[in-house]
Amino acid sequence: MISYEFPLNEKVRTWLRLEDLFARMNYFMSGELGMEHHFALTTLFEIHEVASRPELKSELLQELERQKRSLSGLHNNPAISEQALDQVLNEIEQAAADLQSMIGKVGVNLRKNEWLMSIKQRVGIPGGTCQFDLPSYHYWQNQPASLRRANLREWLAPSLPISAAINFLLHLLRENGKTIGFTAPRGTFQQMQGGRSAQLLRVSLNKKL
Repeated sequence: MISYEFPLNEKVRTWLRLEDLFARMNYFMSGELGMEHHFALTTLFEIHEVASRPELKSELLQELERQKRSLSGLHNNPAISEQALDQVLNEIEQAAADLQSMIGKVGVNLRKNEWLMSIKQRVGIPGGTCQFDLPSYHYWQNQPASLRRANLREWLAPSLPISAAINFLLHLLRENGKTIGFTAPRGTFQQMQGGRSAQLLRVSLNKKL
């Protein structure tokens, strides 16, 4: 089976994009090659571009609070494990506290770093990061992988509360969804929502189709 996820509002669209970018960042950051860390850094620039929306932090906090209110109403429900429920509520409170502890806009630490900004300007130019254009960047790429990785983690760290909150909220969306089987004659299927609201649609198909 191969699955496709489609956001049904702009908020979830941004979350999915950032989830993908953070996953890509972690993949390339775990590598050993200078080229892998180059792609990790360019991905970090993308993360900060997408996460720079001023309303992102407030949207995440509002959604965490909404989920907290909704889940708190499940206390004393015999079908719900109180221990598991309390754990989820604690995770919500921790995610919200980490978001609120963020100072300034996402990416402000990068914008204050002239060296990183000089690299970002060249990244948008085809072939713009050649060694003769950015000799100091070429020097960095030839440093030990452990040093480069430590730098990348330092630059990424201020935005990790965003990643954690998004991962948690998307996990709740996916776990709370319902799976229904349908056949789409000639690839077409349509169904009214019947007044129900939805934020995310996942379509799973046989890879052989």
